[in-house]
Amino acid sequence: MTRFHCRARVHLLSVLAALLLSACDARLPVRLVIGTPTPPPASLPSAPTTAPAAPADQAALIDAAGLDFFERRVINVYESVAPSVVSITTRVLRRDFFFNVVPEEGAGSGFVLDQEGHILTNYHVIEGAEAIEVTFGDQVTAAATIIGVDPRNDVAVLKVTLAPDLLQPVVLGSSADLRVGQWAIAIGNPFGQFGRTLTTGVISALGRTIEGPDNRTITGIIQTDAAINKGNSGGPLLDSSGRVIGITSAIFSPTGTSAGVGFAVPVDTLKRILPDLLTLGRYRHPWLGIRYAYNVTPGLAEVLKLPAQDGLLLVQMYNGAPLEKAGVRGAQRQDIIGNERVYTGGDLLTAIDGQPVSSIAELETLLENRYRVGDVVMVSVIRNGRTLEVPVELAEEPQ
Repeated sequence: MTRFHCRARVHLLSVLAALLLSACDARLPVRLVIGTPTPPPASLPSAPTTAPAAPADQAALIDAAGLDFFERRVINVYESVAPSVVSITTRVLRRDFFFNVVPEEGAGSGFVLDQEGHILTNYHVIEGAEAIEVTFGDQVTAAATIIGVDPRNDVAVLKVTLAPDLLQPVVLGSSADLRVGQWAIAIGNPFGQFGRTLTTGVISALGRTIEGPDNRTITGIIQTDAAINKGNSGGPLLDSSGRVIGITSAIFSPTGTSAGVGFAVPVDTLKRILPDLLTLGRYRHPWLGIRYAYNVTPGLAEVLKLPAQDGLLLVQMYNGAPLEKAGVRGAQRQDIIGNERVYTGGDLLTAIDGQPVSSIAELETLLENRYRVGDVVMVSVIRNGRTLEVPVELAEEPQ
């Protein structure tokens, strides 16, 4: 073979290789045909000029007005619940420095319970009021009367006389399954002048304890960072579905304005006491009738040689109280320990229905949250080294 023929063959092979590489780069099918070549396609598919459409679930997060999912929920809550929130104005008669009677005005919030005209608010909002007015938005104002109060839980029920179509009741939810971190929405009238103001936040803690108007503790309180100011008291605390989960009652603030620590009485407490408030005008708090007792500590137990290191060493019961009727004993003697007189020899109360009790406050909380007047509980006491189970019927605590 001549050199010319070799060079021609090499040149032909180079051309074929170039065609193969070119076809691979263009991602087109390669086809070798001996003879007339196949013409290339007239045109290639053009690249898309617009981005692919977002998935349907992603597109639903933002609506045509530019509102996201949570904004729509908050707006829906406000539009559905705000008509139920009222402004409460009170007139209280007080005496000044010179003992002259001077009228003072107070303000708070409340919300509609039913179309019969019942309004729920805090007791401290209407405490001592000579006159109460309830305002619905900017149009309707009505005089209100007090139907029932429970100072211990800081709850009051009012009643107005209005046409049912002017009364839009709230929906009561549940507070038993609340979780720290879920959304909380408050609607009220801060400072008594900014009607139906909405604030949002989260539930920042559960099971708090605060002091009520009667100087006794309220337990199971909801803590939220939704802004709450003076005048918000008595308004609803809501979940993101617009259901009432509590009634805003207090704030913790050195300055008297919102510091991101607000408190609300849980709705389950409201539902527990409402039937009595509506029918009796008061809540019947269950009661055993302890007048005085020592909270037993390990140190006291060691000094008095008690058979247990915690519980209540009973000193005195009220006359005719449930414990006295059941035969439970108070102190039998007096001992001098150090420089103090100590009353000893009484029964050592250790449990209610098997639930250990170590302080008066713990006992009151247990009775308040789990029992009703008329319930029979088994009271565990230790007497002369023997454990006794005494059935006791709970009575109503005297007012």
